[in-house]
Amino acid sequence: WLILQYLSGFGNEHVSEDPRCPGALPEGQNNPQVCPYGLYAEQLSGSAFTCPRPTNKRSWLYRILPSVCHKPFKPLEEGHLTHDWDEIEPDPNQLRWKPFEIPKAPQNKMDFVSGLHTLCGAGEPRGRNGIAVHIFVCNTSMVDRCLYNSDGDFLIVPQQGKLLITTEFGKMLVEPNEICVIQQGMRFSVEVFGETRGYILEVYGAHFELPDLGPIGANGLANPRDFLVPVAWYEDRQVPGGYTVISKYQGKLFAAQQDYSPFNVVAWHGNYTPYKYHLEKFMVINAVAFDHADPSIFTVLTAKTTRAGVALADFVIFPPRWGVANNTFRPPYYHRNCMSEFMGLIKGHYEAKEEGFQPGGGSLHSMMTPHGPDADCFEKASKAKLEPERVADGTMAFMFESSLSLAVTKWGLQTSNRLDKNYYKCWEPLKSHFNPKYK
Repeated sequence: WLILQYLSGFGNEHVSEDPRCPGALPEGQNNPQVCPYGLYAEQLSGSAFTCPRPTNKRSWLYRILPSVCHKPFKPLEEGHLTHDWDEIEPDPNQLRWKPFEIPKAPQNKMDFVSGLHTLCGAGEPRGRNGIAVHIFVCNTSMVDRCLYNSDGDFLIVPQQGKLLITTEFGKMLVEPNEICVIQQGMRFSVEVFGETRGYILEVYGAHFELPDLGPIGANGLANPRDFLVPVAWYEDRQVPGGYTVISKYQGKLFAAQQDYSPFNVVAWHGNYTPYKYHLEKFMVINAVAFDHADPSIFTVLTAKTTRAGVALADFVIFPPRWGVANNTFRPPYYHRNCMSEFMGLIKGHYEAKEEGFQPGGGSLHSMMTPHGPDADCFEKASKAKLEPERVADGTMAFMFESSLSLAVTKWGLQTSNRLDKNYYKCWEPLKSHFNPKYK
């Protein structure tokens, strides 16, 4: 398989140049009168120029042609991509989806862009505050076309099939049990190797960052060193038939034609980059005495709001770990939440829902909608001998949690035809154990 090189570190100031052009990075300044090799200097800003230094995001790209060289954008059919949260009546029920179907090639060829389906979301990209959850299903690679998101950042969670992602910064290979983040404005193209499926968390108006560790201390959860950034790679390729650059702008898609590859960046430097992370690198923190700790201890990345401790979106995982708590109901407790919780399963069996919740499917527990272990899980955990045990071996479940109240799209509730209408029945066998004479 393809072996790629990466730079290490979350949010670092990185420097990279394609080894075919040594010295391509200007020394001592960002935009000299004439750049080495006759390149063009172009800045990509991920924050306002005047943001405080810790949150200031930008990179300088040194490219064969600047990205401004394209024909005018024209509307492109967006299929099932949307941010219209009023197209169908709200549904406060516990919702669960069977694995989303991947179209069969060659009868129905679908690449990453045409395979985007919006499941739920809230907020509005023009106001720079909101999120969306998308499902992607595809069976063919993007050929002579790329996408960039003017609205926000994509956190991509592949569930089936590898993604070879070419970006302006270089190439990343992202496999199931890895994630990647393509930040606002970055052009990228996705190559696949068969039937491919996954999940996307999109945030408008904030970037993902590592959560604060507080009393945990300096180490734990996702360590900065384990985040990988691609190294510079360029192609000087003319495309006489037309290369299509697709922009996701204000929730809609637009396409512009140009006659060259956009992946013509010979060198770059900065702290605004795409990156990837392997979920097995996560250092799990958990309860070692009693009680079930809140799932916030499993947060990999967070996109903050202006309210302290309240996230626009958190990306949370439930990795393999030890369960050792004494005198404790160890699975997740029954819960009503002022946050919205979308869950997906990359592989294995989720501990609180071993039946029905399947890899490639999902569930949504909306604001204040009660949820928790199914009846079978409750009975088993209530009677289990409490000894140290491995939890979730061979499994990786995750959660997109948001402080926004999420609306489900018409595709999610109807068109996809994947909604499990019997989900509520998993709690029906729960029975009363109340004993007023208990001592």
